[in-house]
Amino acid sequence: MKESTIIAHAGRAPLRVGGPVNMPVHRASTIVSPTLEEFEANERGDNMFRNVCYGALGTENSFALCDAVNQLEQGAGAVVTSSGLAACTQSLLCFVGAGDHVLMPDSVYGPQRMFCDTILRRCGVETTFYDPRIGSGIETLIKANTRVVYAEAPGSLTFEMQDIPALVSAAHANGAVVIMDNTWASPLYFKPLVHGVDICIEAATKFIAGHSDLVMGVIAARTPELYKQVRAFCVQMGEIASADDCYMALRGLRTLKVRMEAQYASALELARWLERRPEVKQVLYPPLESDPGHELWKRDFCGGGALFSLVFEKMPRKAVAAMMDGYRLFSIGASWGGYDSLVELCHPDRTALKRIPPVWNGDNCTLVRYAIGLEDVDDLKRDLEEGFDRLNAALAAS
Repeated sequence: MKESTIIAHAGRAPLRVGGPVNMPVHRASTIVSPTLEEFEANERGDNMFRNVCYGALGTENSFALCDAVNQLEQGAGAVVTSSGLAACTQSLLCFVGAGDHVLMPDSVYGPQRMFCDTILRRCGVETTFYDPRIGSGIETLIKANTRVVYAEAPGSLTFEMQDIPALVSAAHANGAVVIMDNTWASPLYFKPLVHGVDICIEAATKFIAGHSDLVMGVIAARTPELYKQVRAFCVQMGEIASADDCYMALRGLRTLKVRMEAQYASALELARWLERRPEVKQVLYPPLESDPGHELWKRDFCGGGALFSLVFEKMPRKAVAAMMDGYRLFSIGASWGGYDSLVELCHPDRTALKRIPPVWNGDNCTLVRYAIGLEDVDDLKRDLEEGFDRLNAALAAS
């Protein structure tokens, strides 16, 4: 089936739930059984992963969402978590223990880096942050105790692309599991599991839910064995998303393709327009032909997320604030993937955590990240242009 059809139909079971096209919200904690035999059978083996037998193990809504995401990812099974960060941390914890080693890209999501530097370190797990552009050279960093090679393509602040097939080849040759955060592209524009990645993470908060009104993560596994391992671990850790949030995420998923196609088209048009602006030193967006990671993106991806960063010459904070504070359509805020456009200043204390020199010089530049929503692209251009006018005025007055 084509993806448009999967997105419209996956995770629907109208006959099972009495006829509604949209899965109704099934709030539940205790699930009763008519007989002792059925009650005990629900808690044996794989039944606890398939049947609604206790709210913390899954509801009709979480199972429906997992089924839909898994069909899009082309995996062996999926698990929902309480947040995107929980998907990142739990998928990692599932495969490591004291004395193990993890390889983490230097461009990784900031809270995941913090998790490695704090919780994993306390658990006796060593983390090496590697240059995301290393490709097959990752093999030189793999140790006898390396259990996980983690990837995030592109990085969500500085947008370095990664050679996923090369990482997979090196990791699997040395017995390591590959985990990838695929939130930027979503399963619509890249399928990590098809490219050999073992565990795929999506922050459903972003493009899957698509309406900036819930927090959730999804983990999909390449094989049944990996799925069972992740599912059992998340159950033990008490990871679950509410039935209401799963309902909202599944409803948001139905429009994933039309939303992302529109947002990607607008983002690419804006990125090309911004490249020509004299105020902009560089646009960090892999779909652009000028981006350092473009060839890797072109080889493996079939589209892009509506998120990019602009590199400016180092500017006073007051000038940046003049530009950002006056926006009418770009709200100042974290996150992305919703229908609304957002802007965020990437603070030096966030990018200074990077141990590998990025493609831009963070000491001499200002980095601002933009998330493109569903507004008219000409209106967004006008808003950006007015922002540049304010920026130039503030710089001239400083």
